[in-house]
Amino acid sequence: MLVAMLVPQLAWAETEGFANLDMTGTQRGIYTVLIFIIAYGFVMTEEFTHMRKSKPVILAAGIIWAHAAILAQQKGVPAEEMHAAFEHDLKEYAELMLFLLVAMTYINSMAERNVFEALRSWLVRKQFGYRQLFLITGIITFFLSSVADNLTAALLVGAVVLAVGADNPKFVSIGFVNLVIAANAGGAFCPFGDITTLMVWQAEYAEFFDFFKLFIPSVVNYAVPAAVMYFAVPNEQPKETNEAVVVLKPGAIQICVMFLFTIATAVSFKQVLHLPPFMGMMVGLSALMLYGYFIKVRYTVEGETGFDVFNKVRHAEWDTLLFFFGVVFAVGGLGYIGYLELLSGAMYQGLGPTTANIMVGLISAIVDNIPVMFAVLNMGVDMDLYQWLLVTLTAGVGGSLLSVGSAAGVALMGQSDHKYTFFSHLKWTPAIAAGYAASIFTHYLING
Repeated sequence: MLVAMLVPQLAWAETEGFANLDMTGTQRGIYTVLIFIIAYGFVMTEEFTHMRKSKPVILAAGIIWAHAAILAQQKGVPAEEMHAAFEHDLKEYAELMLFLLVAMTYINSMAERNVFEALRSWLVRKQFGYRQLFLITGIITFFLSSVADNLTAALLVGAVVLAVGADNPKFVSIGFVNLVIAANAGGAFCPFGDITTLMVWQAEYAEFFDFFKLFIPSVVNYAVPAAVMYFAVPNEQPKETNEAVVVLKPGAIQICVMFLFTIATAVSFKQVLHLPPFMGMMVGLSALMLYGYFIKVRYTVEGETGFDVFNKVRHAEWDTLLFFFGVVFAVGGLGYIGYLELLSGAMYQGLGPTTANIMVGLISAIVDNIPVMFAVLNMGVDMDLYQWLLVTLTAGVGGSLLSVGSAAGVALMGQSDHKYTFFSHLKWTPAIAAGYAASIFTHYLING
C-alpha cells in the first residue's frame, strides 16, 4: 500500500471544486509521506514515550501543508484554488470539533455531578460474582459507548472492574479485554458513539437512523468473543468491600435528560432543518450553560466554587480534539497532493469495495481508525449504503483486534497496573477475529 502511494499518479481528480496537484512522484511529495509516517510512529508509541499524540501530528500537518503550498506554486495553481482545498479541511474539522466538544462537556458535567461514580458504587456494593460482573460491565459499556465515546465508557466501567477485581488479576485482565470489545462494538451503530461513525453521518453518506441497521452486527461482534471468554472468567465471589454510597449531586438527573434532548436536537437539525448537527449540539450546550447558572445560584454554599460549565469545557479531551485537527489537515494535505486518489485506486478499484472495507478494519487494529476513516471519506469512493455501513462497522470494531488498536485499549493498559497488557489481549485475538468475521457476515445477511 505504501509503495502504491509513492509512485506517480495517472489521473487528476476533481474534488469539492478543486483539483488534486497530481505530484505524488515528486521528491517533495514523497517527503510529506515520510513526515506523516514518522509522526504516526510517535503516535503509536505514546504508551512508552508518554508524549501526547496530538503533538507530532499537528507538527506534521503544518509541514505537509507548507510543502503542498510550495508544490501548488510550482504547478502554477492559483492561490484561491489552494485556499479552497485548505478551507475544505477546515470546515470538516470545525464541524466535528464543535460537535465533540459539546458531547465531552456534557460527559464531564455528568461525571462532576457523580452520575458515573454512583453507578460504580452501586455495582461494587451489589457484590455480584465475577461472571455476573463480566456480563454486566460488558453490556453497560456496550450501550454507554453508543452515546459517550469508547474511551470514556471503557475508563468509567474499567474503574468498577479494578475495584472488584483488586485481588484477582485474571478477572481484571479478561474483564478489560471484554470492555475494549464492548466499547468499540457499541460505538459502531450510533453516530454519537464513535468519531468514525459521526464522520460518515456528517459527510451525508448515511442518514442517522441508517446506522441502527448495524445494531445486530455490533451485538454479534461483542457476543462471540464474550461467549468464549465467559468460561475463562473465575467462577468465584469477590471479597466483601465497605464501599460507601455515592449520592448524586443536585441537577445530575436533569443534566442526563438534557443530554438526551441535546442528541435529539442535533438529529432534528440534521434530519428536519438540513443544518449541520453541531448546531443542534451548540443549542444543547447553551441550555447546559443556563441550567449551570441555576445550579450555581441555587445550590452553591458559601466557600464552595459551585458548578461552572466552563470548567467542564476546560477539561474536555483536548488532546483528542487537537489530535483530530492534526489528522484532518495531515491527511487532507496528502490528499491534495494526490495520494488519496492513488490509494483509492489501489484498494477500492484493485480489490473491490468489500475486500477494501474489510481491510480498513484490519488496518484500524494497528493505526487509529480516525485517520483511516478520514482517508476513506476523502478518496471520493462511489459506494452504496451497504458498503458505507460496512466500512463504518469494520473501522469501528477493527480496533478490538489488538490492545493498541483503539483509544480504549491504550487507556486501559495504562489504568490496569500491568494486569492488562498487549499480550494478555493478544491471547484472545482469535476469538475477537471470529467476532469480527461473524459481524461482517451478519451485516451481509441483514443488510446485504
